[in-house]
Amino acid sequence: MSTHGSPHMSLVRFQENKKRDSQSVESDGTNVESVHGNMSVFSRFHSLRGKVRLFGHFFHAQFLLLACVELFSFICAFIYVLPLLTPSVAESKPNASLLFSWSDGAFAGLVLVLAIASMGLYDARQREDMKGALVRLAVAFSSGFAVLALTNSFIPVIASETTHIAQFVLIAFSYSILLRIYFYKFVDGNVLQRRVLVIGAGKRAASIDKIRRKTDQRGFDLVGFVRTSSEETVQVRKQKLVNADDDIRTYALQNQIDEIIIAPDDRRRKLPLDGLIDCRMSGIAITDLLDFFERETEKIRLDLIQPSWLIYADGFKRNFLRSFAKRSFDILISSLLLIICSPLMTFTALAIFLESKGRGPILYSQSRVGYNGKCFNLYKFRSMRTDAEQDGVARWAKENDSRVTRVGSFIRKYRLDELPQLWNIFVNDMSLVGPRPERPEFVEQLCKINALYKERHRVTPGLAGWAQVCYPYGASKKDSMEKLQYDLYYVKNHGILFDFYILVQTAEIIFFKKGVR
Repeated sequence: MSTHGSPHMSLVRFQENKKRDSQSVESDGTNVESVHGNMSVFSRFHSLRGKVRLFGHFFHAQFLLLACVELFSFICAFIYVLPLLTPSVAESKPNASLLFSWSDGAFAGLVLVLAIASMGLYDARQREDMKGALVRLAVAFSSGFAVLALTNSFIPVIASETTHIAQFVLIAFSYSILLRIYFYKFVDGNVLQRRVLVIGAGKRAASIDKIRRKTDQRGFDLVGFVRTSSEETVQVRKQKLVNADDDIRTYALQNQIDEIIIAPDDRRRKLPLDGLIDCRMSGIAITDLLDFFERETEKIRLDLIQPSWLIYADGFKRNFLRSFAKRSFDILISSLLLIICSPLMTFTALAIFLESKGRGPILYSQSRVGYNGKCFNLYKFRSMRTDAEQDGVARWAKENDSRVTRVGSFIRKYRLDELPQLWNIFVNDMSLVGPRPERPEFVEQLCKINALYKERHRVTPGLAGWAQVCYPYGASKKDSMEKLQYDLYYVKNHGILFDFYILVQTAEIIFFKKGVR
């Protein structure tokens, strides 16, 4: 592949190449409009394929489409199907306007969609088969029914009996099963994918080639790799090598490429600037390898990160209004949960007291590293024996840890031991959402492994976190480095709506007891 000089000269050559392309296309008898038609199509629609950035986080276009279809269908079922099955519902609101009916339906449909989302069924990382999806759907609709019935008892939504809510949920559940059978068979991983071309065929490019699972490839269709030069060592599948040396733009348009990933091993090697500028100006996205992995894996790859990327990358922003809204939300929710959960906390404390026969503390206090590296005392219900660390050496929790008591095992399974941290949130030691705070001894060790570990402390630590949603319980230095990639993603992209999404996803962790030790 040829190399080129300065960006200014590349722009000049871009104009010359464009004129020459038009002349050569006309001389070959090819329809010029077809090439420019393709160009306009890509500029309009490639951003709607693969994953779409909303509120700082990347959502899969296929699952966004599924969520929108389900929400609209639930609303229609509420407004048009339910009255046919339950005439008393329509008679109870003889003077209700259509707008009011749509608002009722929108509320009911939104509750069910959020319940489905809480079970991870709109998440591209979901790897359940259809049987597993049905179990999660059943749990989602059961919890959705409970929320609707409870809400209706205080603020009437349907203004009728609870049985009518049950009928609506049953209709929606049946429809959702049929829709998902169709979705998993014909849509998932088959449509709305970005067609991707990679510049580079070495070690960095091979990291894309190693993504083989269908669930990880939902967002893109890998067309092939283009070598940066004949001297570049090939470490990708040879059948995926493509020849686009002559004109990368023509190849990209002919093969309907939506995005070009820049992934050379030697960053000092000159890239084909003429062709890349031509592609960029034709509406084809040009993306750095690390940005590609951030979008597709929802984490920041530590093995690919460069200091220059940290300097120029979008994100890592501070916003006073966002911080104020987040803190206000923390105070409101933590105070409400402290009141609501007080009976449960009382029973938990009583169980610990009875098991230990009054010996040993009920609450466990431990120093953790918080915002800007300052330490604070984190509170938990004691779930281990009082002599768990009698030698003073900090240890990671292990699977089937012998130090955990019988009551401790139960409260850990359902995260009840974490409830006292609501007080830490209320007094601003923690937030509802953020990287989990770690012990100072472990932080010191982990910062020596990777200096970026201290960047977790740029935001307030949380009760729930993106790493906890995406990765199982971490109980080693290796696990901590894996979770750091998700924590850095959160630090870069955190926001109120992303926090809300994490809280919704946390319900799946609690119900299915993910990452319990």
